[in-house]
Amino acid sequence: CEEVMAALDECHARGFLWKAVGMCNEAKHNVNMCLRAERLQRTAQNRAIAKAERAKIQEKWKEIDANS
Repeated sequence: CEEVMAALDECHARGFLWKAVGMCNEAKHNVNMCLRAERLQRTAQNRAIAKAERAKIQEKWKEIDANS
């Protein structure tokens, strides 16, 4: 997302009027979409890790129940 953010910064550097009339809207949208994609990827990764951890915990509980 670094390139997309740099493009938004360049657009904002052109001045207040440039931003005020919406000339940076597309760049801002691109930044939002890029950050959203990264967040979704991170969320999916965290979900997979949590699922694996839950599976390990349930396996441990099965062992505990079997040995009790």
